[in-house]
Amino acid sequence: MTRIRRRLCVSRDSKRRNVNSDLAVMHCRSGAPRLADAEVSAALAALPGWTRSGDRIEKTFRFADYYRTMAFVNAVASIAHREDHHPDLEVYYDRCIVAWSTHSAGGITQNDLICAARVNEIVA
Repeated sequence: MTRIRRRLCVSRDSKRRNVNSDLAVMHCRSGAPRLADAEVSAALAALPGWTRSGDRIEKTFRFADYYRTMAFVNAVASIAHREDHHPDLEVYYDRCIVAWSTHSAGGITQNDLICAARVNEIVA
């Protein structure tokens, strides 16, 4: 776990917080408010590969074959179940597109960033 966290650091400056790791250890909370654009942009800078697409964040994960893709989908489903926060998934033979958004808040919340950070950890 420590190796993963070091690899996902925001910067090489040891004084800066590792936002991805901080998010990955947090839990989703009910009623989380929609984040301001600046907050989303700052958090995405610390989440490798994640981009904003309208009112959601998304990332494409690539795999060698269908078996590995489905193993990843099941790991994402486990995260979603534990957090009671569920992504939109597009599943293909060798890739999966994961998109997080909080429909009740009308956009991106801290819950989406927490889950994105956790998904990054399963493929690191």
